[in-house]
Amino acid sequence: MKSMTKLIIVASVILLAALLVNPVAAAQRGATVKDIVTDDHIFVYEKCLNLNPGLHGAFGVVTALRKFQDDDTTKTVLNEISVTNENCFDVLDAAVGGYTGVYYPVNGAPGKADPAVSISIDRTDLALGVYLTNHIDSLDGKSVTRDTKLAFKIAAPKFGPNYQTNTAVFPGQVDLRFTTPDGGFLTIFGNNGVNFGFVNVTGAQFFTDDGSHATLAAVDLTNVAAGTYTAVLKFSPNMDFYKQAGTDSNAVTFTVLSKPITITTNKETVVRGNDFVVTITGESLHTYFLYIKNPSPGAAKTAPFILDGQPGVNNSAAVFNMIFNNAKVGTDLDNIVGTAANVTTLADGTRPIEFNTTSTTDDKKYTIKVIDPSDYSKYDTVDVTVEKGVVTITYEGTGTYYLGETIKLSGTNTDSKKVYLFIKGPNLGDAGRSLSNLSQVTSAACVSPTPPTPTECWKVVDVNTDNTWSFKWDTSKLGITSLDAGTYTIYATAVQADGTTAGLSGVTYSTASVVLKKPFVTASVNQNTIAKGDILYITGTAEGKPNNVFVWIFGKNYRSLGNSQSVQSDASYSYKLDRSDTEPLYAGQYFAVVQHPMMNGIDDITPDTRGTQGTEAVVDPKGTWRQGNASLSPTIVILSGLQASDAATALIDLLNSPNVDDTYTKLSFNIEEPWIRIDTIADHYVGDTFTITGTTNMAEGDQILMTVVSASFQPTEKTQTGEFSGSSGTVTVQKGDTYNTFSFDVDASTFKPDEYLVTAEGVQPSVTTTATFNVLEGQPTTVPTTAPPTVVTTAPTTAPTTAPTTVPTTAQAQPGFGALVALVGLGAVALLVLRRR
Repeated sequence: MKSMTKLIIVASVILLAALLVNPVAAAQRGATVKDIVTDDHIFVYEKCLNLNPGLHGAFGVVTALRKFQDDDTTKTVLNEISVTNENCFDVLDAAVGGYTGVYYPVNGAPGKADPAVSISIDRTDLALGVYLTNHIDSLDGKSVTRDTKLAFKIAAPKFGPNYQTNTAVFPGQVDLRFTTPDGGFLTIFGNNGVNFGFVNVTGAQFFTDDGSHATLAAVDLTNVAAGTYTAVLKFSPNMDFYKQAGTDSNAVTFTVLSKPITITTNKETVVRGNDFVVTITGESLHTYFLYIKNPSPGAAKTAPFILDGQPGVNNSAAVFNMIFNNAKVGTDLDNIVGTAANVTTLADGTRPIEFNTTSTTDDKKYTIKVIDPSDYSKYDTVDVTVEKGVVTITYEGTGTYYLGETIKLSGTNTDSKKVYLFIKGPNLGDAGRSLSNLSQVTSAACVSPTPPTPTECWKVVDVNTDNTWSFKWDTSKLGITSLDAGTYTIYATAVQADGTTAGLSGVTYSTASVVLKKPFVTASVNQNTIAKGDILYITGTAEGKPNNVFVWIFGKNYRSLGNSQSVQSDASYSYKLDRSDTEPLYAGQYFAVVQHPMMNGIDDITPDTRGTQGTEAVVDPKGTWRQGNASLSPTIVILSGLQASDAATALIDLLNSPNVDDTYTKLSFNIEEPWIRIDTIADHYVGDTFTITGTTNMAEGDQILMTVVSASFQPTEKTQTGEFSGSSGTVTVQKGDTYNTFSFDVDASTFKPDEYLVTAEGVQPSVTTTATFNVLEGQPTTVPTTAPPTVVTTAPTTAPTTAPTTVPTTAQAQPGFGALVALVGLGAVALLVLRRR
């Protein structure tokens, strides 16, 4: 144990001493690029590297290189590369795998890594860029003119500074290879014939025109074939890395234009109301003239416009006048400010310019021209065709609606940012009427130099970014004019226009036809005759879907006037008189009127709420005076002095007035004192099962409490059990043909013979009735008697020694004492069972 402890202490001291040794300063490679010393970088695919004696350290010959977790030789080994020849070591890709970084040499005999000596294994990291000669603006993926000069950026952050020798005999060398538009390969490129073969990698990065390499310079593109070029860095043929996978740099592309200046567009065809972009490609940071050729003389609103506020684009009036007045440009440019500009290119020679079109832009082809003001022979053109968009309109549902309903209209508009809606139909005129205000005529006056606000002439709806639009047309709110039932056409236009032939000329629009019907109301009661204290429902539909209907009920000395009841989304309504409402009502006939407010949603006939005649005594057609016209007085009808039927007639006469648009329906119902009748019940025997039935004027679904008990009344003896003989339960009233019905099932298996009393008691409404029937003793079952067969016996020849037993000849044998004891026992058991029950 002591010796083991000593070994641990010694090992710890040695390890601590190794960790405290000052790190070796970063060293260059040895006498040649193949001589490797501590802290050197070596790269995957390098061949025949000399690890002797630079990496021998304390252990001598190098037999392996190991990579440890966290670069700590006391931790887990992540990768080990075998070294079979330390004087000529190849760095194989398969041996390194994904484990690049710091490695420590290992001697075979002790099998340990030397923590004081290490190298780094990396992959080459060539990178390439193409720039303007200002070394700032990248041209990768862009177009350049032949007037532009190029410089290439060669970068190798790891390889460059680490793959150098003291004598620089073997520097890293790369070829910059170009793929031409025709598919050829070049290392000499440009009008000035720059040779990009065998370029020394002298540092982490450098530009090919920075003077660091005497043979390199900026590339002159004059007379270079037009087309797209691809450039990539590859190691030169004298390098170990030549044609090895993953050692090439990224590829860069650039396009040399065939013209000194070009103009392109992102959309050859554009739907008006949308923007498009043209892009100029010319000399770097150069100013050009851009304009639309002959854009409809004098029609400033009908040509595409250059959007304001674009960087490098000056479309001011002063600039336009300067371009327009130029003799060589003004000949094909009309005097429309906003269609021309001075445009200055970016460093890469490009500049995008955005044009705007509107719903008033002429649908035709436009030619956009760019010209070099320093040389008018340098120009280019591009054509953009502006087309009309499309407007669509559709409706939700069948296309047939009741006046007062809300109709959802929707569609698309690719021609403008707004949709203008109006309607045409019988006597609405050729121009049509505004969809939201029928009193406003959609006419040429709406598009005059000083038109009213657009909403007075059209319903204006904004178009969403996805070119869709929608509008919920409430046919109950049409201004002060109402529509008659009929067929109508709804127009959706891209611009403000009327419905005349001239007004729609050149306008993008669409139509939809709808049928509008007159609303009506239906009503019915849950039953024509109800018992006092039952619930009464008046239900029906109110087509046109008004917010409310109004229920009037008349009876003897009873008035319930203008009760508002909401209408559901499916046009149904349900008005309820609760139990507490019907219970105090006098039995008799009642009249009900359900009033529909029609399209305007206003109940023109209403109880007078102004207090002058009493809130429940006067009926007032309020549709006139509500409008604030003091010269029109409401019609007053006193209801309190009229019989019920006459009061209902007076209300109906008001509703039938031609000055009132409300419609109605009427019905009657009866209220009775509640009653229950039990059908005649026949006599039954103990053990029977039977059903007690009856009729009632109580409502379907009401509950009746049924009890069946013995009707006898006499004292009982103490020896009697005193158990209950009868039945009880609750039944539900069922719908009947003439009257509603009920039924109660009775099991008389435990009943005693007696007269029984049946009680049927209504809970709500409160009503009780009774009936009686008899339960008789069970009838005995008669068992037929069969005579025994006659048996003929032959006398034996030998007389019997024992006399035979005589069998009694009586019809039934009487039980002996033992049998009586057994019967008494059974009776006692039965008694105990009954008591437990």
